[in-house]
Amino acid sequence: MQSGNGQPMTSAGQGGGRRQTVKFTFFKVAPEWRRLPRDERERHLAEFRGVVERWAERTLVRCYSTIGTRGDADFMVWHVSYEMDDIQRMTAELLGVDLAGWLSIPHSYLSMTKHSVYVEKYAGPGEDRFTRLTLAPGSAKYLFVYPLTKVREWYGLPKEERQQAMNQHIAIGATYSTVKINTTYAFGLDDHEFVLAFETDDPGDFLDLVMELRGSVSSAYTASDVPIFTCRSATAAEMLEMLVAHPTGTTVPA
Repeated sequence: MQSGNGQPMTSAGQGGGRRQTVKFTFFKVAPEWRRLPRDERERHLAEFRGVVERWAERTLVRCYSTIGTRGDADFMVWHVSYEMDDIQRMTAELLGVDLAGWLSIPHSYLSMTKHSVYVEKYAGPGEDRFTRLTLAPGSAKYLFVYPLTKVREWYGLPKEERQQAMNQHIAIGATYSTVKINTTYAFGLDDHEFVLAFETDDPGDFLDLVMELRGSVSSAYTASDVPIFTCRSATAAEMLEMLVAHPTGTTVPA
């Protein structure tokens, strides 16, 4: 799946507007960390949480747990800012706390926002094209994140042929009103071309959407769209508490 044409633009965006820098950082805690005394672990978590919450006061920061949905990551921090320097500074601060000595970053994706030529042509009159330069995450329970790269042949197709393929792609997505897409672009910034983030309260709706899109013309030009992360929305405190959750004593039905 994909949205956008990947054509170069200035940092201000084509025709005006200001784009954002977007970072998805996935963390994994070392198993040995869980053997530390509880008070030491709690101090580590409080220090890490403090950095996240301070940055959330002036930039867009969202937290997610991936425990139980991925084996190679425990949580993810989604950071959005108009300044790329902010992305580096926050990451540097997170890597400067004591917990960082027990963390690895198995996956990390850097991208930016821009408006899509495909969507503009497909959308009805009156839509503000520049709103696509600003991410506005909702309050959905789940976020599905993955990088995407198209085969080079896609960009060699006639413009109208690509538009027709994307019209079909977008029309399918429009039938799933419970799923919201956040498309960001990584051409020249990272190894992939796009980073897609889908929000929904029902994972089944996203599963059905992806399955239906597999038959679209544009999907046939996908080179890679993995790994895919199923992320559970949480506060910074909830995200970190999942790292040290204790048995609840709840009886599991046979």
